[in-house]
Amino acid sequence: QVQLVESGGGLVQAGGSLRLSCSASGGTFSSYIMGWFRQAPGKEREFVAAITRSGLGIDYIDSVKGRFTISRDNAKNTVYLQMNSLKPEDTAVYSCAATVKNVLPIDAYEYNYWGQGTQVTVSS
Repeated sequence: QVQLVESGGGLVQAGGSLRLSCSASGGTFSSYIMGWFRQAPGKEREFVAAITRSGLGIDYIDSVKGRFTISRDNAKNTVYLQMNSLKPEDTAVYSCAATVKNVLPIDAYEYNYWGQGTQVTVSS
């Protein structure tokens, strides 16, 4: 069973950047597809991005394409989310998740393990 811990959240002005990290332990990191989700107050959890085991396959929600980049370093057991050109509507708790599925799932129920989340706040 893998444990996930996110870091890198914070308060940033609109147009700024943040890089989120998600460190994994207790499992074989390279055997998991990894995803990032976010949940804003009063809203449902939303898929943001996912990356295959090799890092060669990637998917994003349309609203972050061209601004966010997901990547992973299997040697460091870490997945990243580089967020540029941040907007106030990106404000949310961001969580990473791991799945044993063989495709890139966008539904939260398809992920087996979750981190606690890190708060990202974008001020206007």
